[in-house]
Parts: sequence; structure tokens; C-alpha cells
Amino acid sequence: MRVTKFEHAALRIEQGADVLLVDPGSFTSPLSDLSALVGVVITHEHPDHWTPEHLDRILRAAPGTPIYAPSGVARAADGYDITVVAPGDVLEVGAFTLRFFGGTHEVIHSSLPVVENVGVLVNDAFYYPGDSYAIPEGIDVGTLAAPLGAPWLKIGEAMDYVLAVKPRRAFGTHDMTLSVAGKTMHRQRLQWATEQDGGEFFTLEPGDSLDV
Repeated sequence: MRVTKFEHAALRIEQGADVLLVDPGSFTSPLSDLSALVGVVITHEHPDHWTPEHLDRILRAAPGTPIYAPSGVARAADGYDITVVAPGDVLEVGAFTLRFFGGTHEVIHSSLPVVENVGVLVNDAFYYPGDSYAIPEGIDVGTLAAPLGAPWLKIGEAMDYVLAVKPRRAFGTHDMTLSVAGKTMHRQRLQWATEQDGGEFFTLEPGDSLDV
């Protein structure tokens, strides 16, 4: 299985001839080569993880592609056919087995509502938590896409999250709000956390891929 990172939180996952997209949002350039697309996962309703413009482009390129997301996205994306998912759900989508975890977005500030968020485990090999520190309990995580920067993120908490998950491999995501210097510093901190349990940290720029 191959995971390709794009700007911010967007991920393209390939297994055989099938493609899965995750969180194509407002900081992400339009994605191409969608002929093999079998599904789209949106972890929560914030626009840096989905926009109508992205969904419209995707559905024009791959009509009828199913979209999986929590109920908050279904309400926000009125007019789109959303299959609602929740923590504990397991789905077969093309060549992918999707297991969902979590439930809520990390708190940004007490003045802002806490929204639903799901983390997704793909083929029991790759885990992406969305905007949360949700741990996939009972799962030996092979590869983790770990958040690097966000209004809700403190780097020490992100380090503790990686230490708790203990992935064998990790790379940073959710990073378009960081400067180049900030991104480098945060990657170094998560690299340290990954290596504490013998894992390996990878630096992926937009368009870079990792075989998992």
C-alpha cells in the first residue's frame, strides 16, 4: 500500500488498482488522476479538510464515488451524498478495510464548539487521526500520520501522542499553518518521539510517497 502526502492534511492511498482520498481541503491544491478512485474519507467538517469545490472536482472526475464522514460533515455538506460513519464502524471500500476511531475534535478554545472527528485505520496498517489524539486501542500501528501544527496543537502534546501510539513508522501531516522553520522544529520533536520506541520518522513534502 502506498500513501502520498499532499498539502496540509490531504492523503492519497493506493492499494493495487484502487485509490482512496482523505481530507482534501482548502489548503490543498486540486488533485488529479482520480480514475481509480473508490472512496473519499473526510474526518470532520472544518474547511481545511474538505470544501465543496474539492468534492465537485472529485465527483466530476469520478462520478458516484462514495464519501464517508461523520454526521457533522453530512449536515455541513448539504446536497452531497454522504455515508455517515462513527467510531467503531468497519467498512470494506474497494481494496481497503476502513476502521474508524475517536469521536471528537481536539479543543481549540472554549468559545468554539467541539465538532465530531473520526480517525481512520486503513488495512490495519496505516492510521490517520484527523484533528485528534485518538488512539486506536488494541492496534499495533505500523505507520502513523501525526499532526504537526494546528490552532489546537501544542507540540508537547503531539509528542506525547506519538509516544502513546508507538508507531513503527511516522510522518507529519496537518502542517500548512507552520512556517518552514516551525515545520522543521516540529518534525524534529516528533522524530524524537517516534524513535523512543524504535520507530522511524519520515519527512514527506507534498507529493512524496511512502510504501507501508
